[in-house]
Amino acid sequence: MKYPAAEILKQQIPLLDYVEGQDWKPVRRSARGRLMGLCPLHADRKPSFLLDPNKNLFYCYGCGRGGDVIRFAELYHGVAFGDAIALLRRWSGADSLLSDVIKFYQVQLHRHPEAVEYLAERGVRQPELVERMRIGYAPGRCLRAWLMSMGYALRDLQQAGVVTLEGVDTFAHRIVFPLHANLYGRSIGNACPHRFLPGGKGGLYHWERVRRYRRIVLVEGLFDWATLWQAGFHNVTCSMGTGLNATQLHQLCDGASRAVYLAFDSDHNGSGQRAARQLAQRLWTRQVEAFPVELPDGHDPNSFFVHGGGDAHQFQALLDRARA
Repeated sequence: MKYPAAEILKQQIPLLDYVEGQDWKPVRRSARGRLMGLCPLHADRKPSFLLDPNKNLFYCYGCGRGGDVIRFAELYHGVAFGDAIALLRRWSGADSLLSDVIKFYQVQLHRHPEAVEYLAERGVRQPELVERMRIGYAPGRCLRAWLMSMGYALRDLQQAGVVTLEGVDTFAHRIVFPLHANLYGRSIGNACPHRFLPGGKGGLYHWERVRRYRRIVLVEGLFDWATLWQAGFHNVTCSMGTGLNATQLHQLCDGASRAVYLAFDSDHNGSGQRAARQLAQRLWTRQVEAFPVELPDGHDPNSFFVHGGGDAHQFQALLDRARA
């Protein structure tokens, strides 16, 4: 069965452009214009990934996987077929919709005191940080009408996932953080706390700004990231959960010499610290130094600063202790 949207995407998006957009670099070119490089889909040590720009296809002689740009997005981001199409549509710029949604939410943040108060409660107070993260707020009920007044069709809003099939704002009553080709919403009420658009959470947060550091702090949540950044830890990144996807694992294991400090939640049931230890073992097997950080019981990095009375000096001591 053929999907018209899929066929259009494969014509619109050159595979080479998309793969290079995920930091892939060819190491040699054949006489026919084919490119070889390290495979971005597994821990490759010699170039085994073949990309044919003329046919818009790839094949890896190491892991045995291949296909078109949609198949690559499925494998690289660890998502299903439909989610890969949604992700590619946003990446390609076929929709300027996402950037308009982000701007709308940014304006709404300052019009709703309950959203500003929630951010303050979570320790996010610096206007510079709010602007840097492009934080917004989805009040609900007004996104659909505003976007349609700009010329977007309801079908486009539903297909992108910003409006439900019932026409309701997907992120209603949530603080909204833009990600790379996605959005993350955190409820300020009693609704399901976490929400993403279709297409997966993507790579590590602000990875391009962090990857140059020799020591990196990895946290679970964006509020953890925000409080650490405010405290001066600009070498922090976020996986949005303890389970790293293929993209995030590949980023940490890209061959650079670095140490990763896993500052996961110190849950009462121990799940966060177990996840940190398991991830540390995975990273060590890939020749990446990794150290779980022991936070006080019941705290995550956000609550450590906001409710635990900790400061930057004390958090640095926890990082030093993790490596000792």
